[in-house]
Amino acid sequence: MSDTEMQPRAEPLAGSLATVGLSKSFGGVRAVDDATVTFLPGKINAVIGPNGSGKTTYFNCVTGMIKPDSGSVSYRGNDITGRPPHRIAQAGIGRSFQLCRIFPRMTVLENMLVSVRSGTVLGKLVSARQRTDIDRARELLTRVGIDHLEHAEARDLSYGQQKLLELAGVLMADPETIMLDEPAGGVNPALIDRIGGLVRTLNSEGKTFLIVEHNMDMIMSLSDHIVVFDRGSPIAAGAPEVVQDDPRVLEAYLGV
Repeated sequence: MSDTEMQPRAEPLAGSLATVGLSKSFGGVRAVDDATVTFLPGKINAVIGPNGSGKTTYFNCVTGMIKPDSGSVSYRGNDITGRPPHRIAQAGIGRSFQLCRIFPRMTVLENMLVSVRSGTVLGKLVSARQRTDIDRARELLTRVGIDHLEHAEARDLSYGQQKLLELAGVLMADPETIMLDEPAGGVNPALIDRIGGLVRTLNSEGKTFLIVEHNMDMIMSLSDHIVVFDRGSPIAAGAPEVVQDDPRVLEAYLGV
């Protein structure tokens, strides 16, 4: 892949999520360094790289969890740089986290109902008692395969089941773009296959995905487009078969 392929796009693809010159430092450490990336709308995109390469920090900047020091984030032609997370979610971007963010003492169904309501947790539960919300929550729990656990407390689920619960919660808001941070981390092979199957099906229904993941077998078999980070910067991008043979990627991962 030539260096010109990694140059900033003058005009991001229509409907895409893109960053230009995105940077974030913590003290003297440049966690994200001048990251200019355009993700493909309607496709399964992956962000990979060695540990400490800035992937999760990049996700956090894009989704408003932290404010970038410089650069911009655009989605579907709109500048969303520095917006709070709930505003970015309203724009059509949903995300999961490397460590599941659930309410452990609430039931599975209650976790689903609070995921799409603003205000206090109690207020969310009260306002979410509408039959349409409950029906949708149960439909999504069935879809991810944990509907039989709707009355269980979330803390009693296995870690893989908690990952499925978090994904189902993201789907409650019906986002156009779904960002998953290490969906296969700490999950057994059977559940990895289930998560992969869900991603493929949802993508076929029009959902765009951005996935940070260390499981290379999963990424290479699942992704349409891969962006590789190293030391906070994107160093390569393209189809899996192109990226895996890129000398810059081999050097970043293997030092060869």
